[in-house]
Amino acid sequence: MSVNHIFYYNYSTLRIPELILSEQIFTKEFPSDPDLLPEIEEFIIEIADKINLDKDKHNNLAISVSEAASNSMVHGNKLDINKKVLITVKVSDDHMEIIFKDEGKGFVLDKVPDPTKPENILKESGRGIHIMKNFIDELKYNFTPSGTEAILVIRLD
Repeated sequence: MSVNHIFYYNYSTLRIPELILSEQIFTKEFPSDPDLLPEIEEFIIEIADKINLDKDKHNNLAISVSEAASNSMVHGNKLDINKKVLITVKVSDDHMEIIFKDEGKGFVLDKVPDPTKPENILKESGRGIHIMKNFIDELKYNFTPSGTEAILVIRLD
């Protein structure tokens, strides 16, 4: 399985957060193949390493990236190998933003069951959004005609 590189800055242009003068943008596209989840995580973690992301935030980011990528492939693209997940990582002076865009039809956020309620505790799935909300600084969704964007924000302070 090959991965298409859309637009990709050289990692060496990154500096520690105090020295970043403008936003750095990294973009990579992946087919909806769960076997590529480790490669997606590696792509984002390498960027986090280059900016010396705090160790606790680093671990939280890794878990959240795995959840967001999996949700995009499974729920958004329905594991259709012909549909892509576009990942954009933006690094600025004070935050890191990771955008996962799938080609799905979206969902109603308010209708996602609360995984902490007794009737949902034993369900095999449905915890991804809850995990991300608790592990990163901000989680947003943007629903567009061409797909859904899950936007993860980590503050660098």
